[in-house]
Amino acid sequence: MIAQGETAEDGPILDRGPGRGREPVRTCIVTRKAQSPAAMIRFVLGPDGTVVPDLRARLPGRGAWVTATREAVEAAVKRRAFNRAFKSGDATMPPDLVAQVADGLRTELRQSLALANKAGCVVTGFGKVESAVLGAEGVKALLHASDASPDGRRKLGAALRRRYGDAISVIPVIDDLSNAELDMALGRDHVIHAALIAGAGTTGYLARWRRFRTFEGMASASEEDAPLDAGATAFDLHDDDMK
Repeated sequence: MIAQGETAEDGPILDRGPGRGREPVRTCIVTRKAQSPAAMIRFVLGPDGTVVPDLRARLPGRGAWVTATREAVEAAVKRRAFNRAFKSGDATMPPDLVAQVADGLRTELRQSLALANKAGCVVTGFGKVESAVLGAEGVKALLHASDASPDGRRKLGAALRRRYGDAISVIPVIDDLSNAELDMALGRDHVIHAALIAGAGTTGYLARWRRFRTFEGMASASEEDAPLDAGATAFDLHDDDMK
C-alpha cells in the first residue's frame, strides 16, 4: 500500500511535518521498508539546506525517515538518498551526520536516565542496589558504569541469579555509560552501580537504551524482539510528560 504523499514511481518521499498526517508507519528512504516511526530516525532540512537529524520527530518541515541503524544512515549518505527524498540537489549532508546521530542518541540516553531519577525510578549505591534486586518488588534493569570493576558486577550478577533464577534474562544488565556519564546524568559523584525500578521513567529509559543499542548494532535478539509495551517509543516520553 502506498502511503499518502507517495507515488509508485517515486517511492517514499517526505512526511508532512510533526502533528500532521499521522500515518501509522513511515517508509525508509534507503530500504523502502514501511515500519513504525519508533524504529526509525527522522531527518529534516535546516534553513541553510543542511540535513539535520530530528531524533524526537519534533522539528518543523517535511521529514525523511531512515531505519534507525548506523548502517542505514551511512547508506543514506553514501547513496545521496536525502537529495532524492527532498528532491534537492542542493541538500547538504554534513560529513559527521552519522556521528551526530550517534552522539544525539547517547545524549538522549543520559537525559532519559536523569528523568527516570527525577521520577524516583533509580536506586544507586552497591548496598541499596543489591537490596533492591533481592527485594519483593525486584528491579527492571541493572546498571553498571562501563568502567566498573569485575568484582562488583559479579556480586550483583549473583544477586540477580538468586532473585530471578531462570528468568534472569528478562532483566537487562546495562553498561553503556561511563562512571562520568552516570555522575552527570544522576547529579552525584562516583556512581558505579544503579538499578531501575518500575515506573514511567524506567519505561522511557529502556526504550531509548534499546534504540541506542540497535543503532550501534549491539542489540541482542531479545532486545530486537521486545514488544512495544516493553518501552515507550522514542516520541512518547518527552521532558514535559515527566514534570
